[in-house]
Amino acid sequence: AAVCAKARMINGGQSCIAAKRLIVVDAALDRFTEHLLDELSAYQMGDPMEPETKLGPLARPDLRDDLHAQVRASVDGGAKVLLGGEVPEKVGPWYPATLVTEVKPGMPLFDEETFGPVAAVIRAKDPEDAVRLANQTSFGLGAAVFTRDIARGHRIARQLRAGTVGINAQVVSDPRLPFGGIRDSGWGRELGREGIREFVNVKTIVREESA
Repeated sequence: AAVCAKARMINGGQSCIAAKRLIVVDAALDRFTEHLLDELSAYQMGDPMEPETKLGPLARPDLRDDLHAQVRASVDGGAKVLLGGEVPEKVGPWYPATLVTEVKPGMPLFDEETFGPVAAVIRAKDPEDAVRLANQTSFGLGAAVFTRDIARGHRIARQLRAGTVGINAQVVSDPRLPFGGIRDSGWGRELGREGIREFVNVKTIVREESA
């Protein structure tokens, strides 16, 4: 839960590789949600110039308003807010660390990309159902799988339709490795050897052998 909280809250949740949907198998759901609530409760809003601040404002007021609309629409559809979820009476585009559970397909917090400190928890019946839910999206930049069974983690990682998959680790951008998404998350790769080749014009030369 600690890694998931950090992955969701990186840059205040305003990052393309920040975790957006936290899909948890039913057997671990209650325990995970309890720990995640504790972790997110530590992200108090404050001056981003202060070293102890863990959560600053969003980039613009309209982004905050869009995020809040996604939360409210999901709640109207049956999701439940366990933490945050309200616009504070504070000048600027602030939004608190928010935890929303019982998120399902058809809700904005499931279907859309959310840029801000909102963690959406989604229930899965089992690992197979979790993979199905994870792939039920038009995006495909990054994903992560957390498990004590590393062999299972590798199997699930191969099934997840994303450009980068972490096993017991959050998605990061590493200059040594190719980075990029599929579907609505972009084309091609940056970084690594593959990223360099994206900026190279490949020339083909064909020579006819003498008879």
